[in-house]
Amino acid sequence: MIADEDLHRHAAENLDKADALLFGRVTYEMMEAAWRPPARTGARPDWMEPFARTIDAAKKYVVSSTLDRVDWNAELVCGDLETAVRQIKQESGKGLLVGGVKLPLALAELGLIDEYEFVVQPRLAGHGPTLLAGLSKRIDLKLVSRLEFGSGAVAMRYEPGR
Repeated sequence: MIADEDLHRHAAENLDKADALLFGRVTYEMMEAAWRPPARTGARPDWMEPFARTIDAAKKYVVSSTLDRVDWNAELVCGDLETAVRQIKQESGKGLLVGGVKLPLALAELGLIDEYEFVVQPRLAGHGPTLLAGLSKRIDLKLVSRLEFGSGAVAMRYEPGR
């Protein structure tokens, strides 16, 4: 991913529009390591601070079978994933923002994703995990918005076809 001011602003706006974040263990630990205060002075550019403050303050749910406790405004999601996520979705007003690789696949399989946003970066990596790899069925999507950034990245928002 190319880290730039526009993308961080967009991500902070997305976080601010949600009631909570839903992460798997790996994504939670990665985000906590990167964004939980305090950051060393000069560790990141000033334009990253609004995103850092927003993600730090956000309510977080963590899906994990290996963690026995979490903090950083977080709560563990235990038991049946579908039941737990449906209950969280009923409680939320603005919705949940999901991050990671494995968790979105599981939620897509359960039909629990109401909207997808894919940010296509102008960089070929050639390695790393592939989002939604192993999806058991095709999900048709309808484009609802598209946003281009100065870096060449494009954020495309889709709703599942009904």
